Amino acid sequence: MHTGTRLAAVDLGSNSFRLEIGRVDHGQFLRTEYLKETVRQGGGLDESRNLTSAAMQAGWDCLARFGERLAGFKPGEVKAVATQTLREARNRDAFLARGQEMLGFPIDVISGREEARLIYQGVAQMLAPSLERRLVIDIGGRSTEMILGTGRVPQVMESFRVGSIGWSLRHFADGQFTQRAFEVAEVAAIAVLDEAFDAYHPDHWDAAYGSAGTVGAIGDVLVAAGWPEGVITQEGLDWLLERLLAAQSVDRLRVAGMREDRKAIIGGGVSVMRAVFRLLGIQTMHMAAGGLRHGLICDLLGNTDDVGDLRVNSVRRLAQKFGVDTVHGERVGRVAVQLFNQLSKTALQGADVDLERLRRKLQWAAQLHEIGGHISHADYHKHGAYILDNADAMGFSLSELHRLSLLVLGHRGKLRKLEGVLSDGTIICQLLSLRLAVILCHARREPDLSGMVLERSSSDPQRMRLSCRSGWAEAYPQSAHLLREETLAWDKTAWSLEVRGL
Repeated sequence: MHTGTRLAAVDLGSNSFRLEIGRVDHGQFLRTEYLKETVRQGGGLDESRNLTSAAMQAGWDCLARFGERLAGFKPGEVKAVATQTLREARNRDAFLARGQEMLGFPIDVISGREEARLIYQGVAQMLAPSLERRLVIDIGGRSTEMILGTGRVPQVMESFRVGSIGWSLRHFADGQFTQRAFEVAEVAAIAVLDEAFDAYHPDHWDAAYGSAGTVGAIGDVLVAAGWPEGVITQEGLDWLLERLLAAQSVDRLRVAGMREDRKAIIGGGVSVMRAVFRLLGIQTMHMAAGGLRHGLICDLLGNTDDVGDLRVNSVRRLAQKFGVDTVHGERVGRVAVQLFNQLSKTALQGADVDLERLRRKLQWAAQLHEIGGHISHADYHKHGAYILDNADAMGFSLSELHRLSLLVLGHRGKLRKLEGVLSDGTIICQLLSLRLAVILCHARREPDLSGMVLERSSSDPQRMRLSCRSGWAEAYPQSAHLLREETLAWDKTAWSLEVRGL
């Protein structure tokens, strides 16, 4: 990446929204600006797991301010992600639709394991090169990520639904600090985290590192009280618990080094931290400078595993895990991309879309279109869509996986099941290209595409036309029959497909 290029990372956390801005200097990222706003969106989920109007408005207001600062940045220079609160929120699409307008850039909701990967990446790139086995802990507002890795390579990643905001709302909602409340909160956190014990056993790591808000808040208080800088110890946590119990409540809490906006959630944060120490036998945790947003910068810089390669590898792993015929999947992918290239020249001409990104997703969907066959051949497209909607795939956001799931779901059968997205011209182009490729490759061999052209009708923008050369239908009667059936499927939608030469 060229020296002087600007980069920005936006982290929509459950407690705070953060914006990191900098420039590239001879391959290195130099921060020029850092903005953080305590939005506490994680406390704005109602009993139905919907974000309240107030929580959404607070988030939109912050994103509007971030968006003003990002004016002039190019699409490839900004990466924005959202974490646990928006993973949980049932009405996240409504928030994201307006939030992306305010910010001016797409916002990807990422899975817990993808969040963990980015956290480790951000922490590791801020540490000196080493072969030590590292345990990285990130206690956020509604989730806690644990990662084991060596050097800059994460190896075991997991996310748990326990965090400072969630635990404060559950165990300290009245703002009172009692011995009993801390004991119950700590035991409850251990119950959630208990499954991590075997994978993250003390025998599996040499040093523990802590990242993000809760770690920083606890560390600041300990340093202000005279404890060593840069580490959190079990003795320090015991001392802090005593201070909280002595204060008896949030309102009466007066501790040097603690910001006002942290007081309301410190009870939950300390409880989860003590649970992590107790469960994994940690005596000393080093405070790491890096975190999620630094991992995003690494992806933008491309100085670790390229995110494109990560997704390619994730697709390969899924195909292998579910026994996909990879030769056939790649064949369908080649044909689908060839048809998409033809169609996009007329159907997407002048549209503000990233064609290369659409091609990649189409190819990945083609490679995985038979992934559900591992469960059952009957309705395998439905099983495949379910797998992709619920898979952990490194490098992918939840929205990207959902896009793949829609293409896999729609690659065969009736189109009515995709009625909610059939107004999107880009997905129509991908879907039609994939369905035609599956038909043309039905014999599981390379199809004869010579003279075949797929385009949009010049007189009707919702009419697609596939032209075949003279004699093609006679040479491939089964393919011709399947194409005739395909025209009937599209006739039941607002779109239509005309096949000439049959």
